[in-house]
Amino acid sequence: MNTLRHCIRPSARVAGLALAVALAGAPAWSQDGAKALNLLGSFLRQAAPAETPAQPQPASPAGVLGNLLGAGLAPSGGGQAANAGNLIGLLSQSLEQIDEPREIEIGRQLAAVLLGSKPLHPDLALQRYVNQLGRWISLQSSRPQLPWTFGVLDDPGFNAFAAPGGYVFVTKGLVDGVADEAELAGILAHEITHVTGKHHLQAMAKSARAGLLTQVIGSQVKGELASAVSAQFLSLGRDLYSRGLDQGDEFEADRQGVALAARAGFDPYGLVAVLQQLRTATPDNPLFALSLSTHPPAQQRLDLLEQAMGNRLDGLGGQAAITVAQRMERLAASRTASRSDAPAGAAPAGRRVPVKK
Repeated sequence: MNTLRHCIRPSARVAGLALAVALAGAPAWSQDGAKALNLLGSFLRQAAPAETPAQPQPASPAGVLGNLLGAGLAPSGGGQAANAGNLIGLLSQSLEQIDEPREIEIGRQLAAVLLGSKPLHPDLALQRYVNQLGRWISLQSSRPQLPWTFGVLDDPGFNAFAAPGGYVFVTKGLVDGVADEAELAGILAHEITHVTGKHHLQAMAKSARAGLLTQVIGSQVKGELASAVSAQFLSLGRDLYSRGLDQGDEFEADRQGVALAARAGFDPYGLVAVLQQLRTATPDNPLFALSLSTHPPAQQRLDLLEQAMGNRLDGLGGQAAITVAQRMERLAASRTASRSDAPAGAAPAGRRVPVKK
């Protein structure tokens, strides 16, 4: 294999036909853009205290999630504080005590932290597409049973985030910044690997055991304790996303993410191309500042990937590139054709997940 820092995806066999056959039998993840937003709204509603009254939903996706976040993350809410206290208590003990439902609950609240700082982008077609793409890749992972949820944050920066339990977000700036679908698939596969490896849970548990919970229990006033517990859980989440994961977790997500993207039928050199782009970005560029500050140096990641990949994945590279815009145009044309061909009164045909051709 050519050195990764210089390689352009090598010519090789294209596995597009096999992937197309596999995707043809895959269930559609959503029937329209609103369904993706409904799912996101659903998990945020579950994160809110039971006594919180339902809020009227504005027309815009950002407004819907804004209302849900406002209800679900108030630090002074007793129910929310108790829930956060239970989660911090679990994190301060052992990861073995965190079963999958608790992991999903922790992830749901961390996802709410992310959405509290940046709302979803209002483009429903884009949300649907990223959900379909991410869902297909996640089904090839070691934990396909998780309630995988993907979203595009309305932010111009180049970044991606994940939370335990199957929640993955990319920024609009990242979607606009990737050269093709394989690069986006590589990034999603990287974030999916963080979830399957429970990297965020491990990082939060490490912080909780370091003394944050002890500091909370030091409060002398009962009312202050309830508020402090909830605030400390949010602080754990914000600190996690501001400082990033351990370098070892990032290297593991690179290695396994490349393999996962290839397993899903995408060019494994998509993530390599993204790292090459990050290597040329300057730290003072505001669009890349957070990504560069929370991840190991891109050159180091490229070097380690080169060692891990060797030439074993060359036969899966060289696929014809398709941009995100081109894929969305094809999906829109396919939906239009399906509707026009459907018999009068018939239900709309289900959408299929993206296929590399």
